[in-house]
Amino acid sequence: MDETDFQAARAALEMGWLGMGSYVGQFEEATRTYLEADDRHVVAVSTGHAALHLALLVAGVGPGDEVITPSFNNVADFQAILATGADPVFCDISDDTLCIDLERAEALISPRTKAIIAMDYDCILCDHDEVGRLAARHGLRVIHDAAHAFGSRYHGKRIGSFSDIAIFSFDPVKTITCIDGGLVVVRTEEEKRALQEMRLIGMGQPSTLMYQNRRAWTYDVNRLGFRYHMANLHAAIGLGQLSKMDTIERTRRAACRRYSEGLADLPTVRTPRSDFEGVVPFLYYIRVPPEGRDDLRGFLQERGIDTGIHWQPGHWFTLFKDCRKGDLKVTERVGHEILSLPLHSAMRDADLDRTVTAIRAFFDK
Repeated sequence: MDETDFQAARAALEMGWLGMGSYVGQFEEATRTYLEADDRHVVAVSTGHAALHLALLVAGVGPGDEVITPSFNNVADFQAILATGADPVFCDISDDTLCIDLERAEALISPRTKAIIAMDYDCILCDHDEVGRLAARHGLRVIHDAAHAFGSRYHGKRIGSFSDIAIFSFDPVKTITCIDGGLVVVRTEEEKRALQEMRLIGMGQPSTLMYQNRRAWTYDVNRLGFRYHMANLHAAIGLGQLSKMDTIERTRRAACRRYSEGLADLPTVRTPRSDFEGVVPFLYYIRVPPEGRDDLRGFLQERGIDTGIHWQPGHWFTLFKDCRKGDLKVTERVGHEILSLPLHSAMRDADLDRTVTAIRAFFDK
Protein backbone atom coordinates (compact mmCIF):
# COMPACT_ATOMS: atom_id res chain seq x y z
CA MET A 1 0.00 0.00 0.00
CA ASP A 2 1.29 3.46 -0.87
CA GLU A 3 0.08 6.94 -1.75
CA THR A 4 -1.58 5.61 -4.92
CA ASP A 5 -3.98 3.57 -2.79
CA PHE A 6 -4.57 6.32 -0.23
CA GLN A 7 -5.43 8.79 -2.98
CA ALA A 8 -7.80 6.28 -4.59
CA ALA A 9 -9.56 5.70 -1.28
CA ARG A 10 -9.92 9.42 -0.61
CA ALA A 11 -11.31 10.03 -4.11
CA ALA A 12 -13.90 7.27 -3.66
CA LEU A 13 -14.98 8.56 -0.26
CA GLU A 14 -15.15 12.17 -1.42
CA MET A 15 -17.32 11.11 -4.36
CA GLY A 16 -19.94 10.20 -1.78
CA TRP A 17 -21.34 7.15 -3.62
CA LEU A 18 -20.52 4.39 -1.16
CA GLY A 19 -22.27 1.40 -2.73
CA MET A 20 -21.64 -0.20 -6.12
CA GLY A 21 -20.90 2.58 -8.57
CA SER A 22 -18.63 3.93 -11.25
CA TYR A 23 -15.37 2.62 -9.81
CA VAL A 24 -16.75 -0.93 -9.92
CA GLY A 25 -17.46 -0.61 -13.63
CA GLN A 26 -14.00 0.84 -14.19
CA PHE A 27 -12.39 -1.97 -12.20
CA GLU A 28 -14.22 -4.62 -14.21
CA GLU A 29 -13.13 -3.08 -17.50
CA ALA A 30 -9.55 -2.57 -16.32
CA THR A 31 -9.21 -6.17 -15.13
CA ARG A 32 -10.78 -7.52 -18.33
CA THR A 33 -8.19 -5.55 -20.32
CA TYR A 34 -5.34 -6.66 -18.07
CA LEU A 35 -6.43 -10.30 -18.32
CA GLU A 36 -6.53 -10.00 -22.14
CA ALA A 37 -10.02 -11.49 -21.89
CA ASP A 38 -11.62 -9.64 -24.80
CA ASP A 39 -14.08 -12.45 -25.50
CA ARG A 40 -15.06 -12.87 -21.84
CA HIS A 41 -17.28 -11.04 -19.36
CA VAL A 42 -16.11 -10.07 -15.86
CA VAL A 43 -18.25 -9.38 -12.81
CA ALA A 44 -16.80 -7.93 -9.61
CA VAL A 45 -18.11 -9.20 -6.27
CA SER A 46 -17.45 -8.73 -2.58
CA THR A 47 -15.03 -11.60 -1.87
CA GLY A 48 -13.32 -14.57 -3.44
CA HIS A 49 -15.74 -16.85 -1.61
CA ALA A 50 -18.67 -14.97 -3.15
CA ALA A 51 -17.03 -15.45 -6.55
CA LEU A 52 -16.74 -19.20 -5.95
CA HIS A 53 -20.33 -19.53 -4.77
CA LEU A 54 -21.74 -17.61 -7.73
CA ALA A 55 -19.46 -19.43 -10.20
CA LEU A 56 -20.80 -22.78 -9.00
CA LEU A 57 -24.39 -21.56 -9.30
CA VAL A 58 -23.78 -20.25 -12.81
CA ALA A 59 -22.31 -23.66 -13.65
CA GLY A 60 -25.61 -25.23 -12.65
CA VAL A 61 -24.38 -26.90 -9.46
CA GLY A 62 -27.13 -27.61 -6.96
CA PRO A 63 -28.61 -30.08 -4.47
CA GLY A 64 -27.70 -33.71 -5.19
CA ASP A 65 -24.67 -32.81 -7.29
CA GLU A 66 -21.01 -33.50 -6.52
CA VAL A 67 -18.05 -31.23 -7.16
CA ILE A 68 -14.54 -32.69 -7.24
CA THR A 69 -12.00 -30.49 -5.50
CA PRO A 70 -8.48 -31.00 -4.21
CA SER A 71 -8.63 -31.56 -0.45
CA PHE A 72 -5.49 -29.43 -0.35
CA ASN A 73 -7.43 -26.23 -0.92
CA ASN A 74 -8.89 -23.30 0.96
CA VAL A 75 -11.98 -23.91 3.06
CA ALA A 76 -13.77 -21.23 0.98
CA ASP A 77 -14.07 -23.72 -1.90
CA PHE A 78 -15.60 -26.41 0.28
CA GLN A 79 -18.06 -24.00 1.90
CA ALA A 80 -19.06 -22.61 -1.50
CA ILE A 81 -19.88 -26.12 -2.70
CA LEU A 82 -21.97 -26.81 0.40
CA ALA A 83 -23.76 -23.45 -0.03
CA THR A 84 -25.16 -24.67 -3.36
CA GLY A 85 -26.54 -27.82 -1.74
CA ALA A 86 -23.96 -30.00 -3.48
CA ASP A 87 -21.33 -32.26 -1.90
CA PRO A 88 -17.54 -31.83 -2.12
CA VAL A 89 -15.57 -34.87 -3.26
CA PHE A 90 -11.96 -34.72 -2.10
CA CYS A 91 -9.20 -35.56 -4.56
CA ASP A 92 -5.45 -35.97 -4.05
CA ILE A 93 -2.79 -33.67 -5.50
CA SER A 94 0.42 -34.11 -7.45
CA ASP A 95 3.52 -34.30 -5.27
CA ASP A 96 5.39 -32.05 -7.74
CA THR A 97 2.84 -29.31 -8.39
CA LEU A 98 0.49 -29.48 -5.37
CA CYS A 99 -2.33 -29.05 -7.90
CA ILE A 100 -5.13 -31.57 -8.40
CA ASP A 101 -4.08 -35.03 -9.63
CA LEU A 102 -6.22 -35.37 -12.75
CA GLU A 103 -5.89 -39.14 -13.05
CA ARG A 104 -7.23 -39.52 -9.52
CA ALA A 105 -9.90 -36.92 -10.26
CA GLU A 106 -11.14 -38.90 -13.25
CA ALA A 107 -11.41 -42.01 -11.10
CA LEU A 108 -13.71 -40.13 -8.70
CA ILE A 109 -16.24 -39.04 -11.34
CA SER A 110 -19.71 -40.42 -10.68
CA PRO A 111 -23.16 -39.92 -12.24
CA ARG A 112 -23.64 -37.10 -9.69
CA THR A 113 -20.49 -35.20 -10.68
CA LYS A 114 -21.39 -31.78 -12.09
CA ALA A 115 -18.12 -29.85 -11.95
CA ILE A 116 -14.45 -29.95 -11.06
CA ILE A 117 -12.43 -27.25 -9.32
CA ALA A 118 -8.99 -26.71 -10.84
CA MET A 119 -6.91 -24.61 -8.45
CA ASP A 120 -3.54 -23.08 -9.23
CA TYR A 121 -1.39 -23.48 -6.11
CA ASP A 122 0.89 -20.49 -5.59
CA CYS A 123 3.51 -20.32 -8.38
CA ILE A 124 2.50 -23.64 -9.97
CA LEU A 125 -0.34 -23.73 -12.49
CA CYS A 126 -2.67 -26.64 -13.20
CA ASP A 127 -2.40 -28.58 -16.43
CA HIS A 128 -5.34 -26.64 -17.84
CA ASP A 129 -5.20 -28.32 -21.23
CA GLU A 130 -5.77 -31.70 -19.60
CA VAL A 131 -8.41 -30.20 -17.28
CA GLY A 132 -10.32 -29.12 -20.39
CA ARG A 133 -9.98 -32.53 -22.02
CA LEU A 134 -11.15 -34.30 -18.86
CA ALA A 135 -14.17 -32.02 -18.57
CA ALA A 136 -15.06 -32.51 -22.24
CA ARG A 137 -14.88 -36.31 -21.94
CA HIS A 138 -17.35 -36.33 -19.07
CA GLY A 139 -19.51 -33.28 -19.77
CA LEU A 140 -18.36 -31.38 -16.67
CA ARG A 141 -18.13 -27.68 -15.94
CA VAL A 142 -14.77 -26.36 -14.75
CA ILE A 143 -14.39 -23.76 -12.02
CA HIS A 144 -10.85 -22.42 -12.35
CA ASP A 145 -9.89 -21.19 -8.89
CA ALA A 146 -7.22 -18.68 -9.84
CA ALA A 147 -7.14 -16.90 -6.46
CA HIS A 148 -3.35 -17.44 -6.36
CA ALA A 149 -2.66 -16.76 -10.01
CA PHE A 150 -3.71 -13.21 -10.88
CA GLY A 151 -1.21 -11.91 -13.45
CA SER A 152 0.28 -15.29 -14.32
CA ARG A 153 0.38 -16.82 -17.80
CA TYR A 154 -0.29 -20.35 -19.01
CA HIS A 155 1.35 -21.16 -22.36
CA GLY A 156 1.48 -17.45 -23.04
CA LYS A 157 -2.20 -16.83 -22.25
CA ARG A 158 -3.12 -14.74 -19.26
CA ILE A 159 -4.81 -16.75 -16.50
CA GLY A 160 -8.50 -15.89 -16.62
CA SER A 161 -8.64 -15.50 -20.40
CA PHE A 162 -9.33 -19.10 -21.46
CA SER A 163 -11.12 -21.13 -18.76
CA ASP A 164 -14.74 -22.25 -18.68
CA ILE A 165 -15.33 -20.12 -15.56
CA ALA A 166 -12.49 -18.45 -13.65
CA ILE A 167 -12.51 -16.72 -10.28
CA PHE A 168 -10.05 -14.41 -8.53
CA SER A 169 -9.74 -13.17 -4.96
CA PHE A 170 -8.54 -9.71 -3.93
CA ASP A 171 -8.53 -10.12 -0.17
CA PRO A 172 -5.98 -8.42 2.14
CA VAL A 173 -3.12 -10.82 1.39
CA LYS A 174 -3.53 -11.60 -2.31
CA THR A 175 -1.23 -10.41 -5.11
CA ILE A 176 -3.36 -7.29 -5.39
CA THR A 177 -5.97 -6.30 -2.85
CA CYS A 178 -9.29 -4.49 -2.90
CA ILE A 179 -9.24 -4.82 0.93
CA ASP A 180 -11.76 -7.51 0.04
CA GLY A 181 -13.13 -8.45 -3.33
CA GLY A 182 -13.50 -11.09 -5.98
CA LEU A 183 -14.00 -11.47 -9.70
CA VAL A 184 -15.85 -14.01 -11.84
CA VAL A 185 -14.92 -14.43 -15.52
CA VAL A 186 -17.51 -16.11 -17.76
CA ARG A 187 -18.04 -16.77 -21.44
CA THR A 188 -21.58 -15.59 -22.17
CA GLU A 189 -23.75 -12.52 -21.82
CA GLU A 190 -26.42 -14.69 -20.20
CA GLU A 191 -24.01 -15.85 -17.48
CA LYS A 192 -22.92 -12.26 -16.89
CA ARG A 193 -26.51 -11.10 -16.41
CA ALA A 194 -27.17 -13.94 -13.98
CA LEU A 195 -24.09 -12.99 -11.94
CA GLN A 196 -25.05 -9.31 -11.92
CA GLU A 197 -28.49 -10.13 -10.55
CA MET A 198 -27.29 -12.70 -8.00
CA ARG A 199 -24.70 -10.31 -6.54
CA LEU A 200 -27.48 -7.74 -5.91
CA ILE A 201 -29.87 -9.99 -3.94
CA GLY A 202 -31.56 -10.99 -7.17
CA MET A 203 -32.61 -7.49 -8.18
CA GLY A 204 -32.85 -6.70 -11.88
CA GLN A 205 -31.09 -3.41 -11.13
CA PRO A 206 -29.18 -2.42 -14.30
CA SER A 207 -25.43 -2.40 -13.65
CA THR A 208 -25.00 0.12 -16.46
CA LEU A 209 -27.13 2.55 -14.44
CA MET A 210 -25.29 1.91 -11.19
CA TYR A 211 -21.97 2.46 -12.94
CA GLN A 212 -23.19 6.04 -13.46
CA ASN A 213 -23.63 6.37 -9.68
CA ARG A 214 -27.38 6.11 -10.07
CA ARG A 215 -29.96 3.47 -9.29
CA ALA A 216 -33.44 2.39 -10.32
CA TRP A 217 -36.22 2.34 -7.74
CA THR A 218 -38.43 -0.07 -9.64
CA TYR A 219 -37.19 -3.45 -10.87
CA ASP A 220 -38.10 -7.12 -10.91
CA VAL A 221 -36.62 -10.07 -9.01
CA ASN A 222 -36.44 -13.32 -10.97
CA ARG A 223 -33.82 -15.41 -9.13
CA LEU A 224 -32.29 -16.15 -5.77
CA GLY A 225 -29.65 -13.57 -4.88
CA PHE A 226 -27.11 -12.54 -2.27
CA ARG A 227 -25.50 -9.40 -0.89
CA TYR A 228 -22.32 -10.00 -2.89
CA HIS A 229 -21.68 -6.75 -4.76
CA MET A 230 -18.37 -4.88 -4.65
CA ALA A 231 -18.34 -1.39 -3.11
CA ASN A 232 -16.93 1.67 -4.86
CA LEU A 233 -14.22 2.17 -2.21
CA HIS A 234 -12.89 -1.36 -2.69
CA ALA A 235 -12.94 -1.06 -6.48
CA ALA A 236 -11.06 2.26 -6.31
CA ILE A 237 -8.30 0.64 -4.25
CA GLY A 238 -8.22 -2.27 -6.71
CA LEU A 239 -7.66 0.18 -9.56
CA GLY A 240 -4.77 1.74 -7.65
CA GLN A 241 -3.26 -1.69 -7.05
CA LEU A 242 -3.72 -2.72 -10.68
CA SER A 243 -1.70 0.31 -11.80
CA LYS A 244 1.32 -1.15 -9.95
CA MET A 245 1.24 -4.65 -11.43
CA ASP A 246 4.60 -4.24 -13.19
CA THR A 247 6.30 -3.63 -9.85
CA ILE A 248 4.26 -6.31 -8.10
CA GLU A 249 5.17 -8.93 -10.71
CA ARG A 250 8.87 -8.05 -10.81
CA THR A 251 9.45 -7.85 -7.06
CA ARG A 252 7.51 -10.97 -6.15
CA ARG A 253 9.37 -13.06 -8.71
CA ALA A 254 12.69 -11.67 -7.51
CA ALA A 255 11.84 -12.41 -3.87
CA CYS A 256 10.89 -16.03 -4.60
CA ARG A 257 14.05 -16.58 -6.64
CA ARG A 258 16.14 -15.19 -3.79
CA TYR A 259 14.46 -17.56 -1.34
CA SER A 260 15.00 -20.57 -3.61
CA GLU A 261 18.65 -19.72 -4.24
CA GLY A 262 19.29 -19.21 -0.53
CA LEU A 263 17.69 -22.52 0.47
CA ALA A 264 18.68 -24.67 -2.52
CA ASP A 265 21.44 -26.67 -0.83
CA LEU A 266 19.50 -27.60 2.32
CA PRO A 267 18.70 -31.32 1.94
CA THR A 268 15.83 -31.22 4.43
CA VAL A 269 14.06 -28.24 2.80
CA ARG A 270 12.02 -28.71 -0.36
CA THR A 271 11.38 -25.54 -2.37
CA PRO A 272 8.86 -24.99 -5.19
CA ARG A 273 9.83 -26.57 -8.51
CA SER A 274 9.59 -23.33 -10.44
CA ASP A 275 11.83 -20.72 -12.01
CA PHE A 276 8.94 -18.28 -11.44
CA GLU A 277 9.01 -17.20 -15.08
CA GLY A 278 5.59 -16.08 -16.28
CA VAL A 279 3.94 -16.36 -12.86
CA VAL A 280 3.11 -13.82 -10.18
CA PRO A 281 3.55 -15.71 -6.89
CA PHE A 282 0.91 -15.25 -4.20
CA LEU A 283 3.03 -16.91 -1.52
CA TYR A 284 6.33 -18.70 -1.08
CA TYR A 285 6.23 -22.12 0.55
CA ILE A 286 8.71 -24.72 1.64
CA ARG A 287 8.21 -28.33 2.69
CA VAL A 288 10.06 -29.58 5.73
CA PRO A 289 10.08 -32.82 7.75
CA PRO A 290 6.77 -32.96 9.65
CA GLU A 291 8.40 -33.75 12.97
CA GLY A 292 10.35 -30.48 12.85
CA ARG A 293 7.82 -28.07 11.36
CA ASP A 294 6.39 -26.72 14.62
CA ASP A 295 9.87 -26.33 16.10
CA LEU A 296 10.96 -24.41 13.01
CA ARG A 297 7.92 -22.14 13.25
CA GLY A 298 8.73 -21.42 16.90
CA PHE A 299 12.39 -20.81 16.11
CA LEU A 300 11.48 -18.27 13.43
CA GLN A 301 8.82 -16.63 15.59
CA GLU A 302 11.41 -16.02 18.31
CA ARG A 303 13.39 -14.09 15.71
CA GLY A 304 10.43 -11.97 14.63
CA ILE A 305 9.64 -13.98 11.49
CA ASP A 306 6.03 -15.01 11.03
CA THR A 307 5.02 -18.10 9.05
CA GLY A 308 1.77 -19.61 7.84
CA ILE A 309 0.24 -22.93 6.83
CA HIS A 310 -1.53 -22.96 3.45
CA TRP A 311 -3.42 -25.19 4.24
CA GLN A 312 -4.94 -27.83 6.45
CA PRO A 313 -6.54 -30.33 4.06
CA GLY A 314 -10.31 -30.19 3.84
CA HIS A 315 -10.92 -33.76 4.92
CA TRP A 316 -9.30 -32.99 8.28
CA PHE A 317 -12.17 -30.67 9.27
CA THR A 318 -15.09 -32.02 11.29
CA LEU A 319 -17.69 -30.55 8.91
CA PHE A 320 -16.26 -32.47 5.94
CA LYS A 321 -15.11 -35.73 7.56
CA ASP A 322 -17.93 -37.74 5.97
CA CYS A 323 -17.43 -36.40 2.43
CA ARG A 324 -16.57 -38.88 -0.30
CA LYS A 325 -12.85 -38.96 -1.04
CA GLY A 326 -10.16 -40.81 -2.88
CA ASP A 327 -6.73 -41.94 -1.76
CA LEU A 328 -5.23 -38.77 -0.24
CA LYS A 329 -1.74 -39.99 0.64
CA VAL A 330 0.07 -37.03 -0.99
CA THR A 331 -2.32 -34.55 0.58
CA GLU A 332 -1.81 -36.14 4.00
CA ARG A 333 1.95 -35.81 3.70
CA VAL A 334 1.94 -32.26 2.30
CA GLY A 335 -0.51 -31.09 4.95
CA HIS A 336 2.07 -31.91 7.62
CA GLU A 337 5.08 -30.55 5.67
CA ILE A 338 3.90 -27.26 4.17
CA LEU A 339 5.09 -23.93 5.55
CA SER A 340 4.61 -20.44 4.07
CA LEU A 341 7.35 -17.84 4.46
CA PRO A 342 6.89 -14.04 4.53
CA LEU A 343 6.21 -12.63 1.07
CA HIS A 344 4.83 -9.34 -0.13
CA SER A 345 5.42 -6.95 -3.00
CA ALA A 346 8.56 -4.76 -2.93
CA MET A 347 10.04 -6.87 -0.15
CA ARG A 348 13.49 -5.82 1.04
CA ASP A 349 16.43 -8.12 0.31
CA ALA A 350 17.50 -7.73 3.95
CA ASP A 351 14.22 -9.23 5.17
CA LEU A 352 14.44 -12.11 2.70
CA ASP A 353 18.04 -12.82 3.70
CA ARG A 354 17.16 -12.66 7.41
CA THR A 355 14.53 -15.35 6.89
CA VAL A 356 16.92 -17.54 4.89
CA THR A 357 19.67 -17.14 7.50
CA ALA A 358 17.30 -18.11 10.29
CA ILE A 359 16.10 -21.24 8.46
CA ARG A 360 19.66 -22.27 7.76
CA ALA A 361 20.57 -21.71 11.41
CA PHE A 362 17.71 -23.95 12.51
CA PHE A 363 18.82 -26.86 10.32
CA ASP A 364 22.51 -26.37 11.11
CA LYS A 365 22.07 -26.45 14.87
